[in-house]
Amino acid sequence: MPDLALFVGALAIAYIVPGPDMILLLQTGALRGRQPALVTAIGLGAARGVHVALAALGLAALLRTSPAIFEMVRIVGAAYLVWLGISILRAPSLVPDAAAAQESPPDDLRRALTRGFLTNLLNPKALLFCSVLLPQFLHPAGGPLAAQFFLLGSVLVATGLVFDTQYALAGNGIGAFLARRPMWQRFQRWLFGSALIGFGVKLLAEDGV
Repeated sequence: MPDLALFVGALAIAYIVPGPDMILLLQTGALRGRQPALVTAIGLGAARGVHVALAALGLAALLRTSPAIFEMVRIVGAAYLVWLGISILRAPSLVPDAAAAQESPPDDLRRALTRGFLTNLLNPKALLFCSVLLPQFLHPAGGPLAAQFFLLGSVLVATGLVFDTQYALAGNGIGAFLARRPMWQRFQRWLFGSALIGFGVKLLAEDGV
């Protein structure tokens, strides 16, 4: 597929742009440590896989043509982001506990996986992104369209995991930095929490599909 490099480049640009997924990974790495942050990245990847499958089934087109369904998903997704942001603002500290950073309880990892999955899944723009971008790189002469869609979807999820892993590790480094700087802890909490609330408000304020 000659356009594969161009497709990966387009994905890289999209994943570099700050968004709720990136903020969630940085926050989780800083507060919970490396392991929960990496599990959050897996949750985000799983949600992208669901979006690819939904786009392939044509449900993204339904979302585009059904304002009521889109509005419902948009409101739920925006409310979830605002709730996450408020949770960060109310957190007592953004510094990970040393023992928790080494080995996270199963419940903590399940919550991290769920947060990652829901943060991406409940963002209707993520589904529409898949439905708009993927067809641009399909070629009728290049073989079965289902196989091409599967390949491009796999590349989309894998590229996202590469970037998300880096953000998770960066968040873990931020936690080590904050452990020695109490004033920066408060600033980082405000920055992460306000960013997620801002993304939620922005999603809620957008008009139409």
